[in-house]
Amino acid sequence: MTPSQRRLELYVLLESLNASISRARSADGASRAALRAARDFLSADAACVAVLEPGDREAREIFSLPAGRSMDRAILTGFILERHPEIPPTLLMAPLRRHGRPWGVMALARRTPFAKGDGQALSAIAAALKETIARIERERILEVRSRIDRKIMEELRPKDLFYQILDGLRSLTRYDHSSALLIRYPGERCLRLEAEQIAWQKSRSHRIGQLLDPPEPVLGILEEGEVYGFDREGPRWTQWHGHPALALAELLDSGRPQGEGDAPAASDPPGEGREAAMLCATLSTRGGAFGVLKIAARHPGSFGVYDAETLDGFRSQAAIAIQNSLRTESLQARMLEAERKHAMADLARGISHDVNNALGAALPLVQKMRADVEAGDFDAGVFAEDLGQVLENLQHCRHIFGGMLGFARRAAHGSASGDVARAARASLSLLQSSLDRRRIHTVAEIPGDLPAVVGGQSDLERIFFNLLSNARDATPDGGRLSIRARTGGDGVEILIEDSGRGIPAEDLPRVQEPFFTTKEGGNGLGLSICRSLLWQMNGDLGIESQPGRGTRVRLRIPRARIETGDGPVEEE
Repeated sequence: MTPSQRRLELYVLLESLNASISRARSADGASRAALRAARDFLSADAACVAVLEPGDREAREIFSLPAGRSMDRAILTGFILERHPEIPPTLLMAPLRRHGRPWGVMALARRTPFAKGDGQALSAIAAALKETIARIERERILEVRSRIDRKIMEELRPKDLFYQILDGLRSLTRYDHSSALLIRYPGERCLRLEAEQIAWQKSRSHRIGQLLDPPEPVLGILEEGEVYGFDREGPRWTQWHGHPALALAELLDSGRPQGEGDAPAASDPPGEGREAAMLCATLSTRGGAFGVLKIAARHPGSFGVYDAETLDGFRSQAAIAIQNSLRTESLQARMLEAERKHAMADLARGISHDVNNALGAALPLVQKMRADVEAGDFDAGVFAEDLGQVLENLQHCRHIFGGMLGFARRAAHGSASGDVARAARASLSLLQSSLDRRRIHTVAEIPGDLPAVVGGQSDLERIFFNLLSNARDATPDGGRLSIRARTGGDGVEILIEDSGRGIPAEDLPRVQEPFFTTKEGGNGLGLSICRSLLWQMNGDLGIESQPGRGTRVRLRIPRARIETGDGPVEEE
């Protein structure tokens, strides 16, 4: 075969290979296809792809043809490290670079020496593989960014968003020690550890909530808004380049106890558990720096320019996502507090009529009893009857104020789980007088053996109070109100129905928006607060309504989990 014919065959092979691996979704799949094509084209007896990861002493074959056939590890390792080992004519190798650094080798072996042009053919196949891997990694970056954007649109809770970001970084940089997000909140000096993934333990950190007090040099570093790289050989960190930032590495070193220099912590895992490479990216918006993203690896030299650029390109989106999520959480917290105050004020307004009626009924009786005593016209039977009525009205007032105090007390003291039946009874008790006054017949079918649900008791009572208040206000001329609950799936399902005025179709999509209201004198917070509380509980809220036919509200609240020595289990 002439050289020109051989080049034409190689061209056809590369076209076919590119078409094949262009559909690959992983570097492993592309590597297998390229290795098989190289072996067949160059008539090799054996082939392998070997890589040298940070911390490895020698190359490791990740694919081999035929399976189980191994090659000289010393030659493979020396070739990857560019030490120019002596290569026999029966062995052909091409370098594989990844992230701008030597990563691996594609090697072929056969009984007879390779021809002069075979090396160029193998290099062309390796170059096609390199381009495919680079394309896969670019697509992965876009996919991770798109996933974060979707989570933002889904109004993901800040904590969940934090771990989505850390998981995204794991798929982009393949750190093998840990990643962490630290935030400095407005008005605070310290950095708070909000999220941390321990890759080598495949778990989340027990240090969540830990505060790190940055020295003045670190505060200046945070304002620089850059990405810093560090490696550790022995006890001390060394910085790659740029503005001096070693104080940041020392602060974020998870294995160094605060105030104990470079000594490893007593709890630090032995051997490779301690971090030896670190990338830190400061997070900032127009308002200034507010946090740090950190990834760490177990071996020095694990990160390179590619990883730093990836983190740099990712942190802007992460900063905006985190800031927006925190603002949303802050707004919800303010709304919850506003609604708590509004609920107490609304409750006070609602029961003032009942208290006034009770006292108004008791006062004339007391005045009459006093006048009878002063006039000497004392009838023991009448006196006892009047005292009984006074006592009944005073007990009614005591019941009303006791309910209010209980509601306020439970709101001030949170709990980890809640009792649906107790929350429904407490809210109905507070509203019963106003429901009776409006001639609203109430039906409650709530089993006493419902499982505990996530969320505090006061939050459950607030949800019921808001929804039952809405049903009452929507049924001013009398009607029916029913509450039903049952165990379903992984939690409790609740159905609240009224026969009131209903909601116009054009208003139904907006009723859960903050400050949207169709109620005269309303503030539009009730349903939005219910949604926020259920959102925190991982619950759901759905509303169906027809004008003139009433409204149906469906709730789903997950079952509470109790902590045991073996981890969380579902509450029975």
